[in-house]
Amino acid sequence: MKLLGISGTLIGAKTGILVKKVLEEVKQNHPEIEVEYLDLMDYDIQFCDGRSPSAYSEDTRTVIEKVSAADFYIIGTPIFQGSITGALKNLFDLIPPNDLRNKVMGFVANGGTYQHYLVIENQLKPIAGFFRAFVAPSYVYANSDHFNKQNEIVDSDLLERISRLAEEVVHMQKALKADYSQVK
Repeated sequence: MKLLGISGTLIGAKTGILVKKVLEEVKQNHPEIEVEYLDLMDYDIQFCDGRSPSAYSEDTRTVIEKVSAADFYIIGTPIFQGSITGALKNLFDLIPPNDLRNKVMGFVANGGTYQHYLVIENQLKPIAGFFRAFVAPSYVYANSDHFNKQNEIVDSDLLERISRLAEEVVHMQKALKADYSQVK
């Protein structure tokens, strides 16, 4: 099983820190799971315009392939102007819907106010629903207050929520894999 952590932003460090922390928890507690980190900052991804995935640039194709090949996900975004990033929305637009169908998604987000956690409920969960993906019941939202000046997570409650999310996505993925293997 392959878990892909996606940092869906082109700026800042906190989103990547959150995604990586969930991945570290999974690695530590479930070494049998392959873990990969995808940072959108590392790729020059073209805008989605409806063409076949094979017609995009190498970076864009690489990202599409990485996302499509994963079994389940931790997806992170900062909240800008009360919404997910354009980079993450573009990524969702690039992925063929069937490539995310029946896969587990866990969400992490960070923002400047405590109320921005609602973006997970009102934007990310409906996007997952469109893809017919399964969403972990927990999610992680972090505010700037949860980090110190070196961008280290210093809030014990946040660390607990990260651990819970890591366990939920693994549990859901294992249960779904077992269920689907019996159907065949």
